[in-house]
Amino acid sequence: MLNPIKLASKNFLSSLDISSEEFFHILEIARNFKNKDLEFKFKDKVLGLIFDKSSTRTRVSFQVAMSRLGGMTVDLNPTTSQIGRGEPIRDTARVLSRYCDVLAIRTFKQSDLEEYAKWSSKPVINALTDLEHPCQAMADYMTIKEEFVDFKNVILTFIGDGNNVANSLILFGALLGIEVRIACPKGYEPNDLVINSAKKMYKNKNLLKIINDPISAVQGANVLYTDVWSSMGEENQKEKKDRDFLGFTVDHNLIRNADKDAIILHCLPAYRGKEITDEVIESKKSRIFEQAENRMHAQQALLSCILS
Repeated sequence: MLNPIKLASKNFLSSLDISSEEFFHILEIARNFKNKDLEFKFKDKVLGLIFDKSSTRTRVSFQVAMSRLGGMTVDLNPTTSQIGRGEPIRDTARVLSRYCDVLAIRTFKQSDLEEYAKWSSKPVINALTDLEHPCQAMADYMTIKEEFVDFKNVILTFIGDGNNVANSLILFGALLGIEVRIACPKGYEPNDLVINSAKKMYKNKNLLKIINDPISAVQGANVLYTDVWSSMGEENQKEKKDRDFLGFTVDHNLIRNADKDAIILHCLPAYRGKEITDEVIESKKSRIFEQAENRMHAQQALLSCILS
């Protein structure tokens, strides 16, 4: 019987926190959860959610995943708790450690997430920061593996802002040895520290490409992935970004330059007609809603390993 293994790192703050062996193990458990071939129960275990940013998929997928494991979730909304009144993170983390068995935190600064982890005696999961979105990327690669069986010869092109999603795709791509191309306008490249970390991991540094022309970036790609151009907290940059990203919309004209069997991914929510067209979302190439479902299965698998 397949059993969850305890991860070497207590926390999951970054894509860098797990090994390739742990990654594949989590994906295998997730696949079995999805196929209903596996069941683990963690009765009376409690997941605390601290979300400084709004959320649909991350919040619900964590809640359902924990419920399926037999545990429960406490949703700590900053507007209805002392967190929103400026209580120090070190105080919140130490108290919640005595109530909860694991914390999933969705916040702005990566340093705030690391502060929670520093003071918490229980595991902390990155449910999104401005730097990374590792749970999303884990589900993304699960979706890719479902489509292509393995990662051999897979070329992933991300078209859009070099944001937290792009950063995590890069780091997991380096872990797995996958060619990852980021297509973005000049000035919107991914974080330099992330790029440098990935290049240290890649055996072949040429597998990571940062390209400012979307058409050349999708040539021969198997996976085309996009995200909103303006992330949460960037509302004041929206008009400028809409101008800067003209020509970076994933539409049928762009897709024609990719591999004929390429699939389309988007982490949602999508602004149809901006970063991606309505017809592409609804096309046969789209795996967007399978990708969204896989958030639940991947996080259920991750939680089972963390709580083991």
